[in-house]
Amino acid sequence: MSFNNLPIRYKLIIHFLLISILPSIGLGFLIHWTVDRVLDRQVTNNTLQLIGKVNESLETYVENLQNMTFLIAFNPGVQRFLEPDSKSGSAPVPASEEDHYDIRKFLQGFTTLHSEVAGIMIVNSSGEYISNEMYARTESDLTRESWYQEAVSNKGIFKIVGHPNERNVTNHVNYKNSEVVSAVRAILDPDTQQVKGVVLIDLKLRVIAETAQDVRLGKTGYLTVIDSSGDLIYAPPDPYIEHIPLDWLNKDGSGTYSHQADGRKLQFIYRVSPFTNWTTVGVFSTEDSISEMREIRFYVVSFVFVVCLLGMTASFYLAHSISRPIGQLMSFMQKAQSGDLTIRYWGDRSDEVGLLGRRFNEMLLQINRLISLTERQERQKREAELSSLQAHIKPHFLYNTLDTIHWMARRKDAVDIAEMAESLSKLFRIGLSKGNVIIPLSDEIEHIRSYLQIQHVRYQNKLDYELKVDPAVQDFSVLKLILQPIVENAIYHGIKERRGPGHIEVEAMEREGNLVITIRDNGKGMSEQQLLELRRAIEQAASAEEEPGSGQASIGNKDNTSAGEAAKMAGETKGYGILNVQARLRLTFGDKYGLHLDSVLGEGTTVTVMHPLLRDNDFHNGVDR
Repeated sequence: MSFNNLPIRYKLIIHFLLISILPSIGLGFLIHWTVDRVLDRQVTNNTLQLIGKVNESLETYVENLQNMTFLIAFNPGVQRFLEPDSKSGSAPVPASEEDHYDIRKFLQGFTTLHSEVAGIMIVNSSGEYISNEMYARTESDLTRESWYQEAVSNKGIFKIVGHPNERNVTNHVNYKNSEVVSAVRAILDPDTQQVKGVVLIDLKLRVIAETAQDVRLGKTGYLTVIDSSGDLIYAPPDPYIEHIPLDWLNKDGSGTYSHQADGRKLQFIYRVSPFTNWTTVGVFSTEDSISEMREIRFYVVSFVFVVCLLGMTASFYLAHSISRPIGQLMSFMQKAQSGDLTIRYWGDRSDEVGLLGRRFNEMLLQINRLISLTERQERQKREAELSSLQAHIKPHFLYNTLDTIHWMARRKDAVDIAEMAESLSKLFRIGLSKGNVIIPLSDEIEHIRSYLQIQHVRYQNKLDYELKVDPAVQDFSVLKLILQPIVENAIYHGIKERRGPGHIEVEAMEREGNLVITIRDNGKGMSEQQLLELRRAIEQAASAEEEPGSGQASIGNKDNTSAGEAAKMAGETKGYGILNVQARLRLTFGDKYGLHLDSVLGEGTTVTVMHPLLRDNDFHNGVDR
């Protein structure tokens, strides 16, 4: 027996037991997890504080270097050394030996007061330099050095370039590249912003080592420093990992993560210095983390035992008190299911069961009302069908009456009245077509001929028309009433709004296996914006007509209000009839067929109807299925 088939009493008992046991077990795991999280957070916060202190010390050293560059840049002797010759306008003025001595003495003061400085060099734009501790290995132009170019590209902003790498500058003490870190700053002319020279300062790595090596993380943890490019600035001897990739560090400025290295799981805690752009990373083994949970586990096990004992007793009582009223309500529903809709729930409970019983009573009342409403709607439907049949008789009576008027006018020799009545009679007769949706092309052409004859009499000399039908397509059939809305639109929005007489041409021919009907007028035409809006409305017409979930709209539906909505959305309500035709063609024959518009303002409009070649039998045997 599956769990869903168990009586509700047993389900409640099982659920109550699970509710009492599982939370207890979950609470134990939660306490264990919470304690671990708290300890990890404390370790992380303490380590970040230590890293922050180290970063502050390093920032102090680097800030001193930055201040040195400013003091050096504003020194008068240095300014004369960097100042270009006013006559030549390019090369600096050659400095005297006395000036060189004063500058070196000035630089010596910095290295004396700040023991962390390994050397200072000043290079002007001609490649000449002055230094107290540093010198060029060869006579090559120092302005081509990478560190010089970095200073120039930084436009006077102080920058740390890291360990020296293949540069043409060395120190009298002969420091190794790994023992110093270089910083540069370009000195700019305040008026022209041209680079006058560059100050290069080497910082001893010993001060960084002294700052970081005194910090111990756990038993074996340590601090290491890397620059913005991932190159190692400082690491203690025999580190856990030689290189820390930058992709291990996110861009938040600080954080922590774990990584497996050499079979050992390491914990990394880091913080980026916004001033130096160096990252100080604390590295330690996760085995150093403290985990004392035995006493907590004992209390958790005791708590689970007590909860289970009390939960079993409470579950039996609660299951009985809940399942009994539900069983009573179920018996009422079974009686209603058998057909007794007069049954009612009687009870004064205020809980969910009582509320469900009162909703059950309301449901029975609603069912009775819906049954009465359905019966009334059926009667209204039959009345509507009768009204529709009566309304369908009226057009027949109208064109029969017009035919009578036509013959009466003939007998009175009123030829113009007879022709008008005959055309209007044909218009109604072909429009009805005995309820057919597909009619012969000849009938559709006759229908539009009658319509144009009536309009020709109405507008007299303002309207002229021409009908061209290829004899090869006369035997084919078309969708009913697809030309009259287009011609009507051409008359009222094209011919009527132009000066002088207008001309409408309707041409039908076969092209590439399809029936192509073209309606041209030399009316007012449309602007590009109006044509674009009407084309957009035409493309939306078929999708607006099609109901969701149906592949094809009902053929013969004359209440095309959705096409009107599409026209309204496009802001072109005068194209309602064209949208109607487009929707009917697309929904009847598919997206391959429909209308295409071309128009030039002041010259006229051309509407092309793409229609499949079909006979009446072909449509009913294939397309209409």
